[in-house]
Amino acid sequence: MRITWLGHGSFQFELPSGQVILMDPWIEGNPSYPKHHQITRVDTICITHGHFDHIHDTPPLAARFSPEVVAIYETCCWLESKGVQKTRPMNKGGSQVCGSVSITMTQAVHSCGILDDGKIIYGGEASGYVLRFPGGRALYFAGDTNVFSDMHLVEQLYHPDLVFLPIGDLYTMSPREAALACKLLRPAKVIPMHFGTFPPLTGTPAQLAALVEDLSTEVWALEPGKTVDW
Repeated sequence: MRITWLGHGSFQFELPSGQVILMDPWIEGNPSYPKHHQITRVDTICITHGHFDHIHDTPPLAARFSPEVVAIYETCCWLESKGVQKTRPMNKGGSQVCGSVSITMTQAVHSCGILDDGKIIYGGEASGYVLRFPGGRALYFAGDTNVFSDMHLVEQLYHPDLVFLPIGDLYTMSPREAALACKLLRPAKVIPMHFGTFPPLTGTPAQLAALVEDLSTEVWALEPGKTVDW
């Protein structure tokens, strides 16, 4: 699988089958979005919660590419009101197959109000995802969250080889909490996200790496727009 960080909490996954998955796409207004990056195909979009920096570009991308859009039920209802056609609503603990990937929705400790016409409306709850691929590998995409003890259940149930954790602090956990998340999840690699986009998001991958030196987890710090293979 090819992974491209699109800045902040947004990622593009390209599977060997050709399927392209976008996680929390935010392009317009994202100061860390790689300007040279061109999105030419989208088959699946996964939304962790309804904050603008995670959902903003879903309606235009859905209009352009007609992907399946996975989100919690209430967020899907809002997306449908904005013209998104192929929603795949679900809730925590549930799983569904999109293309060749099994997608399971997990807990997250965060808010989920959707800003709509100057008002904040109910968007369900924030979530994370476990993606399981042909061949048995799995990744855990935490979305915006603090560390929580049930991350150990994610490890017990799904054994993710790769995890994506926010580390910026203020609106999500900092490297300190993310280090404990690594201890609970025990992944081979962790990709930090949701840091450095704005000055208040002060956590860094180097800080996380220093805190997990006693674990067998590699901190895999990506650069926006640079594609890596996993």
